[in-house]
Amino acid sequence: MSTEVKEKETETETEAETEPAESPHQTRRMEQKRQRAAQRDLEEEAREEVDESEETVEIKVFRFDPEVAGKEEPRFDTFHVPFFKGMTVLDALIYARDHYDSSLTFRHSCRQAICGSDALFVNGTQRLGCKTQIADLEDHLDSTIRIEPLPHAEVVKDLVVDMQHFYDQMEAVEPFFDADELPDGELEEQRQDRENREKIKMSTRCIWCGACMSSCNIAAGDNEYLGPAAINKAYRFAMDEREGENRKQQRLNIIEQEHGVWRCQTQFSCTEVCPKDIPLTEHIQELKREAVKNNLKFW
Repeated sequence: MSTEVKEKETETETEAETEPAESPHQTRRMEQKRQRAAQRDLEEEAREEVDESEETVEIKVFRFDPEVAGKEEPRFDTFHVPFFKGMTVLDALIYARDHYDSSLTFRHSCRQAICGSDALFVNGTQRLGCKTQIADLEDHLDSTIRIEPLPHAEVVKDLVVDMQHFYDQMEAVEPFFDADELPDGELEEQRQDRENREKIKMSTRCIWCGACMSSCNIAAGDNEYLGPAAINKAYRFAMDEREGENRKQQRLNIIEQEHGVWRCQTQFSCTEVCPKDIPLTEHIQELKREAVKNNLKFW
């Protein structure tokens, strides 16, 4: 190897050694630039797909992020998404998140109306995003579909609300089975007749989505009210013939307190929004009758 080549290699190594490394600030800026460029590519791709689509639907989505500067104030963002047969509100949200704004936040899981995680306030009514067909919303192609988080709950971010209070109310009725006696045989089941199973069947369909609680005006004004979902859960066990008598009495004592069944004003709003068609108001009224009979004394 010639002396000239060696000198050039030495100069290159010296320059590389003396070249300053990027600072953390510069690294963050470069990363932000890359993210913005990727976001622009997504938006451009989405616009091209929308342009090629014969039909589009406009959704106006509630946005709120208390941890990001400039996004602390609630607002609405509008997205145009291509419409297809069988499209749900959840499908539209996923498209908007994947093609327009990856920071759009909402809960979803099974997409089969079983997990209850994507309860939303769509066009002024509590609905499951995965169950609500865009085509079933009136004039869906000629007007904006407004999507908001569930009312009467603290918003964590965008369409996500804090469900802890709802879960606390559900736990307050002690939602677990408790029989006085267990079957003699180790593998013998606890039997239930068909009539009793039919009686409680609808109450077992609750998926803990919180739509009924959100729609209830009483729950909105009384933070201690158990709410329709919790009372329905109490109904499911109290009306089960396999429930022990002492346990049933304790359960009735829970639901007949000041913030229990007697706070219900029979508005049927919970029944109207229940995605599983549970007759919640009827169950509450039946528990009222049980509470009255429980306190009747003949002497």
